[in-house]
Amino acid sequence: MDDSISEADCDYYSHNSSDDDDDLEFDDIKTDHQCHSLPSCQVITSDSLLAAQWDVLQRVMDLLMVGVHHARTLLIHYHWDVDKLVTVFVEKGKDHLFAEAGVKMVKCPDLGTYLSPSSTLFCNVCMEDVRYNETTQMDCQHTFCNNCWTEHFIMQIREGHSRRIKCMSHKCNTICDESVIRNLVSKRDQDLAKKFDRFLLESYIEENKLVKWCPSVPHCGNAIRVEGDVLCEVGCTCGLQFCFSCLSEAHSPCSCLMWELWTKKWKDESMNLNWIKINTKNCPSCHKPVEKNGGCNIVRCLCGKPFCWVCMQARSYNHACGRYVDPDDSVELRRKTLYRYRHYYERFKAHRDSLNLETELEKTVRMKISFCEEETGLREFNWLEKGMCVLFRSRRALSYSYAFAFYMFGDELFKNDLSKREKKIKQNLFEDQQQQFEANVEKLSRLIEEPLDKYSVDEEVKAIRSKVIILSNVVGKCCKSMYDCIENDLLGCLRCNIHNIAPYRSDGVEKASEFSASLSNMGSQGIPSEEEINGWMVEIDESSKFDRSNKRSRVS
Repeated sequence: MDDSISEADCDYYSHNSSDDDDDLEFDDIKTDHQCHSLPSCQVITSDSLLAAQWDVLQRVMDLLMVGVHHARTLLIHYHWDVDKLVTVFVEKGKDHLFAEAGVKMVKCPDLGTYLSPSSTLFCNVCMEDVRYNETTQMDCQHTFCNNCWTEHFIMQIREGHSRRIKCMSHKCNTICDESVIRNLVSKRDQDLAKKFDRFLLESYIEENKLVKWCPSVPHCGNAIRVEGDVLCEVGCTCGLQFCFSCLSEAHSPCSCLMWELWTKKWKDESMNLNWIKINTKNCPSCHKPVEKNGGCNIVRCLCGKPFCWVCMQARSYNHACGRYVDPDDSVELRRKTLYRYRHYYERFKAHRDSLNLETELEKTVRMKISFCEEETGLREFNWLEKGMCVLFRSRRALSYSYAFAFYMFGDELFKNDLSKREKKIKQNLFEDQQQQFEANVEKLSRLIEEPLDKYSVDEEVKAIRSKVIILSNVVGKCCKSMYDCIENDLLGCLRCNIHNIAPYRSDGVEKASEFSASLSNMGSQGIPSEEEINGWMVEIDESSKFDRSNKRSRVS
């Protein structure tokens, strides 16, 4: 195929160019999602994790006039969803809010109930009398000896219940004060106390639907926080782009379920087994698969036994068969299924391979830019970099659109949602959008790959600049049209639609910015300082990264 741009294309560009090429700009195609509800992403590092958690804690503490322990207990119970917490508070009141989360506020004690340190109390756990100053009372007014409390706390932390350790009293759901836990456990085991604080710190991420660890392997140590819809694709500062909903690679316009099924089918060996079933037959003697590679229908297996490839009943080379037997429809069905899968997989892989090659092209393009700036004296080549970004995100969306089409127009997911006639009409509509998008992506790819060093005249550089900008805008509009077709005409008409996709973004996957917040008013709250937390995080950093990497080893 000729890689150059055709004369008709050049006429099209010339016709659509303005008299002043400098006025041409890249279109910023805004969608409703981008204008209103598109989430803003922030990267939370190990250094800013405490500040990010404190930012939410402070809001709840100010709203309900409670301390850090009660605020954290409430937030952990409501999975760090401040909006849900506020809704329950407004609709059902503070008493219901606290009771549901296991929070009890300490009432002012009667001054006459104070006991001297030399007094003794009976501990209902160890069944012994202990000195009053060796006991601890929780907010629920239940009192036990420090030794029993410590054993209880240590057991709960080691069993993974450190975020909501309940009182030892029977049927008491009150959550124990974290400062008391920290104080008692640290006297017995400093490392376990640090582990307890780390669990409390990381609960902000692991129990929060708006914050998730970056699934990079090996783990980069960052987390991503979004504001708004969790159905989005984000980019971490480590360079990984992923789906925030399912933590796999960014895969729109595929839904998360479609992508999960596709990757399993794509990477699984099941398709190899289908090829064996279609292209081989089992020897009637030893039952091993045999592939026919000659013209004679009497084949010999490795076991030495001959058989007829047609009727599978021969026992000698003198065998002949010609009687009609109804064919097995399952073989033909498997052939069609494999052919259909190969059609979509080959195009999916072709565009995926093209994306990898075009990513390598970025280095070459930057070298071209440097060369042209030296030779022509022009300094404005950002249009070429923008065109390259349009090409990358469009090629990625085009690749995933074939995985989407495989399931959208097959029988695996939507067999009963659409009639055959409706499915055919919608398939033709989608393929028209897809083919138009694909044709313009290939044109843009060929245009960007052209050697810029042959353009030594200023006017020639301006001419190719116009072509890149116009074609990039066309590709962007085609991509948006395909997304609109998928969201409105295909997925939008399903009876029970569970296949939502990340919205189209004209600027591609959103890159998360660094989180920044102050850590004011922490010293008086009875919680570890930033320096203490950072010191602990350094000590346990390697082990925690290893644990999270193992959990996310399926994401690459």
